[in-house]
Amino acid sequence: MEELNIVEDIGFISSWFSKNQSVVLSYFVHFTTAMTVLITGSFLSGSCSEGINNIFSDKQIDSTITGFVSTLSKYVIITITLIITLGCLGVQTNSVIAILGAAGMAIGLALQGSLSNFAAGVMLVTLRPLKTGEYIDLGGVSGTVMSIHIFYTTLKTLDGKIIVVPNGKIISGNIINYSREPARRNEFAINVSYQSDIDLVIKVLQEVLQNEDRVIKNRDMTVGLSEFGPCSINFVVRCWSKTEELNTVYWDLMLQFKKALDQNNINIPFPQMDIRFYKGKPEQFN
Repeated sequence: MEELNIVEDIGFISSWFSKNQSVVLSYFVHFTTAMTVLITGSFLSGSCSEGINNIFSDKQIDSTITGFVSTLSKYVIITITLIITLGCLGVQTNSVIAILGAAGMAIGLALQGSLSNFAAGVMLVTLRPLKTGEYIDLGGVSGTVMSIHIFYTTLKTLDGKIIVVPNGKIISGNIINYSREPARRNEFAINVSYQSDIDLVIKVLQEVLQNEDRVIKNRDMTVGLSEFGPCSINFVVRCWSKTEELNTVYWDLMLQFKKALDQNNINIPFPQMDIRFYKGKPEQFN
């Protein structure tokens, strides 16, 4: 009896397959095509992203642009692949695109901040006010740029802290880039006593600048009297050096200024306060 039922089932399936052979074959072809498109698209997205990285690296294009373009191209290919795959399965892609558009608007309204960060990321990559490895100040937040992502930028401070800044805040504020120019100017405030010989002070400071090899000699070197302070004569010294040597040159020149002033018996004053004591009642001194 069971054998008879199995035979009947096989016969039913065979009969149904014979009647619907074209439909089954059509679904099989569509499914096979969709899977082929999906696998090919996935492979192409990875290959395209890797190829862009290799090409941009060979041409020594900034890593910020390389990473952004490769990531964007990957997701664009994946999106197109999914739409084509749904079309191969018989889904109306026009409806899918319309749904994606409506969903995109809803998501856009819900994620306005994130989208503004994305737009800011595109502007940062396009306009390039900062690059990986540069030291910048973003209005209270400063550090070396480690990476620029689509939504945020990562900085590393001088004391080893990692700061993640949304791109929207970067675009909307001031960006001070300390590393873009090859040379920068140092400025020193040198205070000496009123008993000092002004001409000698200027001569000593100029000699220190001339003897420092890291000071750029074909750029302006200034040694001038800036003001008469409450207890000192104040000089300003300005000179240029390479950006990567700026801090080191500053520290070394400050040390050399102090030694040269001491060797020429030029005193550096410090604030003093005279305190006087009087005998008697307070009302006598009003």
